[in-house]
Amino acid sequence: QVQLVESGGGMVQAGGSLRLSCAASGSIFSPNVMAWYRQGPGKEREFVGSITSSGSTNYADSVKGRFTISRDNAKNTVYLQMNSLKPEDTAVYYCAYRAIWTLEYKYWGQGTQVTVSS
Repeated sequence: QVQLVESGGGMVQAGGSLRLSCAASGSIFSPNVMAWYRQGPGKEREFVGSITSSGSTNYADSVKGRFTISRDNAKNTVYLQMNSLKPEDTAVYYCAYRAIWTLEYKYWGQGTQVTVSS
């Protein structure tokens, strides 16, 4: 059982920056993958980026070069640094966790709202 709690969401104007945090607790084992997904209004949930426990990252093309994922394994926390924000980045952002040998993200946080004004 893994619990994930996102924080750091809020309102920001276009071109601004925001950093999201996801604190994980429970039965966390390495190796693993932690990821960020988002769901905008009227849209399907989409992949934003991920990071493995060894530090390998993967990003959606829509955020590559603007967003950066990092993690602090000692604190069991993953971060999403969002720069050059656009109105289309407006969404509920979710943190997810999976063991490296599984194919699906079984554990999810409650989500945090990010709103970018034009």
